[in-house]
Amino acid sequence: MTARTGARTAAAVLTVSAVWAAAAGCSNPEGGGGGSGTLTVGIAQEPDTLSPLLGYGKDGNSKIFDGLLRHDAGMKLRPALATRLPEVSDDGRTYTYTLRDGVKFSDGSPFSARDVEFTYETVLDPETNNPSRGELDAVESVTAKGDDTVVFRLKYPYAAFAERTVLPIASAKAAAGQDVNSGAYNTKPVGTGPYVLTGWRKGEKLSFKANPGYWGGAPKVEKFTMAIIEDDDVRATRLRSGDLDGAILPPNLAKTFKDTDGKRTLAARSADYRAVTLPTGDAVTRDRAVRRALDLAVDRGAMVRSILEGAGKQAYGPVPADSPWFAKGTERRHDLKAARKILDEAGWKAGKGGIRAKDGQRAEFTLWYPAGDQLRQEHALAYASDAKRAGIDITVESGSWEVIEPRMKKDAVLAGGGSPADPDFDLYTLLHSSVALDGFNNMAAYDNPAVDKALETGRHTDDRAARMKAYGTVQRELADDPGYTFLTHIDHTYVMNDDWTGVSTQTEPHDHGLGFGPWWNVEDWQPEK
Repeated sequence: MTARTGARTAAAVLTVSAVWAAAAGCSNPEGGGGGSGTLTVGIAQEPDTLSPLLGYGKDGNSKIFDGLLRHDAGMKLRPALATRLPEVSDDGRTYTYTLRDGVKFSDGSPFSARDVEFTYETVLDPETNNPSRGELDAVESVTAKGDDTVVFRLKYPYAAFAERTVLPIASAKAAAGQDVNSGAYNTKPVGTGPYVLTGWRKGEKLSFKANPGYWGGAPKVEKFTMAIIEDDDVRATRLRSGDLDGAILPPNLAKTFKDTDGKRTLAARSADYRAVTLPTGDAVTRDRAVRRALDLAVDRGAMVRSILEGAGKQAYGPVPADSPWFAKGTERRHDLKAARKILDEAGWKAGKGGIRAKDGQRAEFTLWYPAGDQLRQEHALAYASDAKRAGIDITVESGSWEVIEPRMKKDAVLAGGGSPADPDFDLYTLLHSSVALDGFNNMAAYDNPAVDKALETGRHTDDRAARMKAYGTVQRELADDPGYTFLTHIDHTYVMNDDWTGVSTQTEPHDHGLGFGPWWNVEDWQPEK
């Protein structure tokens, strides 16, 4: 499960960076206001690194870099640094990519197959601190064949492998010969992408300029600034003042711009979920009866209506209910009476104030959410309110991820994650016991042998029917033995100035703002006539 974006999750999984003081975002980043050829947007999350060797941009849309492949508006794979989709051997274990000719890195050096080989070999090196290395577990070898061909050999057929090759390609010339984990490449990257980094004031902004030598053509948005503003209200205020040209906002704030001249509101469908971790290290949340009761006590429908303003849907697991991979019949109803019955039968008896206890242990635990995240705060408070009706007392706390992370073993967290690309991307890192509490992976330390086995089956075959069966097993087990209470899937909402054409959205993962959002294809935008 990704609770934070950047090197921790790459992805992650999950992840948000540390809470930055609102004052850090109070200066005007680049003037804003939709000046000719400029764009300034407000995002909530900041990466820990800009190196793909440590996980930056692993899901695509990194702006500084390109992958072998990319996603189009409909999330279909398209060629990027490759000239076409890969040739796949009959046994599903060899992928061959032919590379685009004449591509150069932003420092003028030529791109070749050696850069691809270098990137993947470095990511796979155990000495590289890339938390998403396990996503390339299937790779046995990567070999440059001359300048224009790369061959991947897999240990086993892995149906999702092509999706993994949106991974940005680093420059071997610029990145080699330095400490991959702490070298200058992490903050001064060299890539083949449509933009070049011109500055990074941590906690405040990232600044980019158009790459005039970009193989896809120089972007019309010549200056692009991402202002790091973790607080939702501050982003909305700065957008309203004209300091920003666009921003990601929670639905209740986005709707306040509905009738504002010169502004457009966009909602992107996503696989992004919000869920409460139920750590096995806590005496209360390790009890399966408590976890099952919470699964029924929570009113997901009310959260969608009141917190998301309808911009989302109920979540029963990381796989959205409208996904072809969703296991029908695993939906959970809101049934407070049934939740109370489960607790009664398990020996959790109501005591003073209606709060239950068993063998001297009071039914209580702490739930953390990252400070400044309004949506997570509202989810956490609603969840605690629902739980109290069942007799479980939850104390809601907020803090930075540096405060939260050491407490994850015993305290619950209002976490998030989600990827639309393939079920393996979410389910394995969220649920497999081998990655429990490895960074932000499997934050609940969930351990279910049947789930582990099904996850391995789903990962080690490219037979779709076998994968459907495996992931159906995972979802049914998760419904019967929940390690998390899944709450909602969120539509990401954005407000933008109406200055450009070509603005659209993709189906987005949990990671939003930096690589995703309406600016996922900013290099293709054209000025409004």
